Amino acid sequence: VRLVESGGDSVQSGGSLRLSCETSGFTYNRGTSSNMAWFRQAPGKDREGVAAINNDDETTYADSVKGRFTISRDGTNKILYLEMTSLKTEDTAIYYCAGRFPRVLSPGWVLRADEYVFWGRGTQVTVST
Repeated sequence: VRLVESGGDSVQSGGSLRLSCETSGFTYNRGTSSNMAWFRQAPGKDREGVAAINNDDETTYADSVKGRFTISRDGTNKILYLEMTSLKTEDTAIYYCAGRFPRVLSPGWVLRADEYVFWGRGTQVTVST
């Protein structure tokens, strides 16, 4: 399984970005119990879950991004997206795509990094004032 993120950039506060995660070796679809998620890690901080989606398209968001970020996947089920709007300087981090199958046992765990098996290398997002 290979996950490759793209779309990271430097933007001003209030701006928007769309991150993409292209998957190979793994087909994310309704018939396969699975979770896909976005995590981020800022310098000196732990990796934190940002948004997750399961094979039934149920989504979960961290409180810090609710209403601003949207996780989704394309019609081919090969690309995971993270649409980010109203970006803040505190959103600056390396953003990682992650996946696992089957689903996590508890919905409350979907934003826990230790629940995920497959990881991309990350893409840098920098938000400046």
